[in-house]
Amino acid sequence: MDDLKLQKLVEDLSLSLFNKKFNHKATFNKRLRTTGGRYMLGSHNIDINPKYYVEHGLEEMVGIIKHELCHYHLHIEGKGYKHGDKDFKDLLIKVDAPRFCTPLIEKPKPQKASLIYKCTSCGQEYKRKRRVDTSRLVCGKCAGKISLVDRG
Repeated sequence: MDDLKLQKLVEDLSLSLFNKKFNHKATFNKRLRTTGGRYMLGSHNIDINPKYYVEHGLEEMVGIIKHELCHYHLHIEGKGYKHGDKDFKDLLIKVDAPRFCTPLIEKPKPQKASLIYKCTSCGQEYKRKRRVDTSRLVCGKCAGKISLVDRG
């Protein structure tokens, strides 16, 4: 699905569910990470996370659009458009829009290799994610020389 089809879908849902026109832009935004969609108060545009369409399909995306349209129409009408407002909660129920979207499947983050440094005098170990300059630093316990032991 591209931005033109998304715009048409948002306009159709707005007319059929809210009996009101959607007069602004709806676009996919690949930079969204933790949310399914976003309504911008200043421009009245709606951004949709394309990952939700890829992972969960059209039905989930329609739910996200309904949710964002609730924000849109209530804000334009000057009513309570925030998540905690009664007007917003009532409109969500009326149009059968989800309060929250299904979480995306998280990919495991690559673990940084931890470095293990050891004091040559007392044997105190130090675990670090970043390299340290062993010529400048000394052991905090005995002030002995520190050396790199393992790239754990």
